[in-house]
Amino acid sequence: MALYESNYVRFRWLFPDLQSLRHSGTRMVSASAKDFPLYLEVLEAARYTTTLRLTYFLDSEGGVVADPDLRLRIYHDAGQVEAMSFAATHQHQVLQRMAGSCGEQLERRWRRNMMLNKWLEYCADCNHDFSAAADKTWITGSKTTGFGEGSSTKIGSRHVTIGLKP
Repeated sequence: MALYESNYVRFRWLFPDLQSLRHSGTRMVSASAKDFPLYLEVLEAARYTTTLRLTYFLDSEGGVVADPDLRLRIYHDAGQVEAMSFAATHQHQVLQRMAGSCGEQLERRWRRNMMLNKWLEYCADCNHDFSAAADKTWITGSKTTGFGEGSSTKIGSRHVTIGLKP
């Protein structure tokens, strides 16, 4: 459980105001000059837990993909964050190294949460901060993003045009 507590501390670096995550459907984007935009969506909010999605939208040959596409559960009363699921393989090189660095002999849950722990620290090092992010609806292609209508952002080697829903 120390790992889940460490995940909670690191998550709070990115998102100090957990009260604003108490509403399902809340969506936010954290922009960083050092990293890709980081997307957060509250999937379910209950009295003692919040389930959310944390991801990047990365450019790939097949279009824009969510990677890593993590489902997290915050245990507010226990001060813990658990990575409930994530993609088995990653397309972003930094994420491949993070996921593989834990070793194959470790159990999947341990690897998943170690990957989350390292990723949260990486995001904090890149100055991601959701406390400054406004609640936004986001669209990437047919998905939702937190950029102004018709704006363009560089994802990987290509520019992707992203806009708000009317």
